[in-house]
Amino acid sequence: MKPSRPFSETTREMLKDPELAALYLEECLEDGDMELFTAALKDVAEAYGGMSYLSQVTHLNRETLYRTLSKDGNPRLDTLHKVLRAMGLRIGVSVQRSHEEAAGNATTI
Repeated sequence: MKPSRPFSETTREMLKDPELAALYLEECLEDGDMELFTAALKDVAEAYGGMSYLSQVTHLNRETLYRTLSKDGNPRLDTLHKVLRAMGLRIGVSVQRSHEEAAGNATTI
């Protein structure tokens, strides 16, 4: 029988795929829970080579990155932009659909 790999190792391998990483981050951001999003961003950062790599690419201090992506971290928009860009990702803005639109009950004016 082939030995199994730890879940964290499997997750890290999957998050190296930019499409999966973007989907993962979007889903974590959907609820508006910034603690969950920063934890997810840290997962993706680890998959892309860790804080040392991101520090070199973004020109941000490694300790600052650890603090920013910690449970209590609150990344600034410019930091978030640099980190995502280093991973080949970007911030996007889209129209929020109301509950009526999502259910197909929207009225038009």
